[in-house]
Amino acid sequence: MAYFDQTTETLPRKQLAGLQLEKLQAMMTELWGKNRFYSDKWKAAGVEPRDIRSLDDLVRLPLTTKSELMEDQAANGPFGTNLTYPIEHYTRLHQTSGTTGVPLKVLDTAESWDWWAKCWAHVLAGSGVDASDRVFLAFAFGPFIGFWAALEGARKLGAVMIPGGGRDSLQRLELMRETGATVLCCTPTYALRLAEVAREHGFDMRSLAMKSTVHAGEPGANIPSTKQRIEEAWSAKCFDHAGASEIGAHSFECEKQPGGTHLIESEFIAEVIDPKTGEAVKPGERGELVITNLGRWGFPLIRYRTGDLVEVNLDPCSCGRTFMRFQGGILGRADDMVTVRGVNVFPAGVENIIRKFVEVDEFRITVSKVKHMDEMDIEVELCEGADPAVVHSIAERLDSMLAFRPRVHNVGRNILPRFDMKAKRFHVNRAA
Repeated sequence: MAYFDQTTETLPRKQLAGLQLEKLQAMMTELWGKNRFYSDKWKAAGVEPRDIRSLDDLVRLPLTTKSELMEDQAANGPFGTNLTYPIEHYTRLHQTSGTTGVPLKVLDTAESWDWWAKCWAHVLAGSGVDASDRVFLAFAFGPFIGFWAALEGARKLGAVMIPGGGRDSLQRLELMRETGATVLCCTPTYALRLAEVAREHGFDMRSLAMKSTVHAGEPGANIPSTKQRIEEAWSAKCFDHAGASEIGAHSFECEKQPGGTHLIESEFIAEVIDPKTGEAVKPGERGELVITNLGRWGFPLIRYRTGDLVEVNLDPCSCGRTFMRFQGGILGRADDMVTVRGVNVFPAGVENIIRKFVEVDEFRITVSKVKHMDEMDIEVELCEGADPAVVHSIAERLDSMLAFRPRVHNVGRNILPRFDMKAKRFHVNRAA
């Protein structure tokens, strides 16, 4: 079994909690009086670092939201007040993808960036990557943090990193073959897009030496039918990972894949709350992930509401790690759910059904109001030679899951957009 840091990854949970508290107290002491964002928040809440004597005291600290960070940067541009050190101490700038609005800028010191690398080394080692591997990064490097840190994680493990920027999809496939790449890092969407391009150009996927694919940037690798599609297309094991530009790379699938992702508890503290009441939920109950990162002192996030829905599983894992698991990975987002005709619909659940149909290459979902009635339209793009009548089977399968029948349309080839990074397939348009 491959570990990045076996000592911490297999600590008894009581000792693990002690390590978390030690790191939390050290970070809070460092931030107090230096980081204006958190010093002001804590003072307003009437709490100081010395008041946090156990992990149970964490609830005394106020929650942090992305909207707060955005408002802070707007008022104190360009970088806001969530900076612990003078700007001269920072060495890297990245930003969120901006898919839900103006991107949030995040800065890292050299020490914080090394922490990022350690987190990604956990992710890669969890999927079995070691110094013998050649890791292909299939994306163009820009300000979105994307797989920048994966590069650093590969370096920590001693693996060869192969950059795939500046090439189209077919050229990337050819470079994978030429270099004998064994691990692919990209979004789940792009892994399926690469397989589609291979099919269109007669590229033999069996000529690749790929043993595993590691995914981030969007849900998908935790959706059973999508994971299966990726594994069949690449003849490789598909691994999920979760994180965010502002938080860090926080969870990963181990080689045993027991049905969830491990939180890197040596570097993060997780709480799970009812998104409506803010009250803690019990292990096994679904709630919103609230996370505290412990090694990013330059741009910390303490009790940050991620908006991600998870269920905590504390059962021992056969991989030997004592880190908690998020059962099923990230299950969706609290703000992704949309109610259609009285039914709560999660995009991941719909994708899981659509991806079961091998005839579908790409799809788009739109929820709109037609004559005061909610309608869900699903556009599907079928692979060459597929029977168009499959749309009726898709509609029937979704009808049985949703208790209402969406309208499924075959739009023909090369109509729907393709994505290299985060995909946007779910749209809500209820304008009158």
